[in-house]
Amino acid sequence: MWTSRRRTRVAVAVAALSVAALTACGGAGTGKTTTAAAAGSGGGGAVLKIKDPGNAGPLAVAKKEGILEKRLAEIGAKVEWGGSYASFTATIDAVRSGSVNVLEGAISPVLGYLANSKDIKIFAFTDPVTDPAAPQIDGLVVKPDSLVKSVKDLVGRQVAVNKGGRGEYLLLLALQEAGIPADQVKRVYLNPDQGASAFATGKVDAWWAIVRAYPEVVAKGARVLVHGRDLPDKDLNMQAARVELLKEHPEVVRVYLKVLRELTAEARQNPERFQNVFLTQGPTAISGPRLAEEVAKARYAAVPRFATAADGAFVTDVAGIFQKYGVLPGTVNPGDVIFDLKPAA
Repeated sequence: MWTSRRRTRVAVAVAALSVAALTACGGAGTGKTTTAAAAGSGGGGAVLKIKDPGNAGPLAVAKKEGILEKRLAEIGAKVEWGGSYASFTATIDAVRSGSVNVLEGAISPVLGYLANSKDIKIFAFTDPVTDPAAPQIDGLVVKPDSLVKSVKDLVGRQVAVNKGGRGEYLLLLALQEAGIPADQVKRVYLNPDQGASAFATGKVDAWWAIVRAYPEVVAKGARVLVHGRDLPDKDLNMQAARVELLKEHPEVVRVYLKVLRELTAEARQNPERFQNVFLTQGPTAISGPRLAEEVAKARYAAVPRFATAADGAFVTDVAGIFQKYGVLPGTVNPGDVIFDLKPAA
């Protein structure tokens, strides 16, 4: 009697263990993927943390339609959309605090951070747009009635730029191309909003306007002295991520890049869909000539690609300009800041 009860208990325990094992493997014949199975596919419960994409662009569409949420769920990961940041420096602060673990920007503003910190690496680059029909995306601007007619006329004058960013890089490059010593032109360090105000009120003689600030100031009548596209510009747009995310969950970052690539390619074919994504009215919505210009930019936009060792030349070139003029105190080894995310063939 006692032996019979003992055998029954053993049988029940074995059955329970068998059910648990089947469940962990995805269920017996159910076709459902459990958390354990998902973790083994590369996500491992990782969280992709991205700043708010705003009202336009590929990531805005991805957020509105839940594309990243769906793709990442397939590998057991998820996405968190963060806040908005007025500058790249503010975004870097969010990366440092852990609020953001993937960010986008040019090579130039990330160099100062990379020279002193090893917690992020670049995993993708976007090649420059060279088609002359594409709208310009930045420019060194002056008032329409300014006596400054060329870069050489900037000697002894004040120019607003974002410190250690693309604006400062392009100004230094323009001065170098014109043969003007950098110390003969005063660089006034202001973020984009401050730069717009200083330029509008005449507190600076010129301003290197970038991103959305550029079309806005040109629409108000500013005259352009030179564009970044007129210079030997090596400051590519890049995507970077925290090292632990790249090393521990590379598939999560690959999914992000794949979605970004797909949507950027789609935006080239159907750019209107990528404007005014959330709101058609209000401060973030655009219309008229501004909308037409942003649609044209999207139509010519280059698709991001995996970073390679050869891209180290771009990092070295931009860092060289900053080191030459004392903007970057330390050196940056491209091999230390570029991450090979591309999966093995």
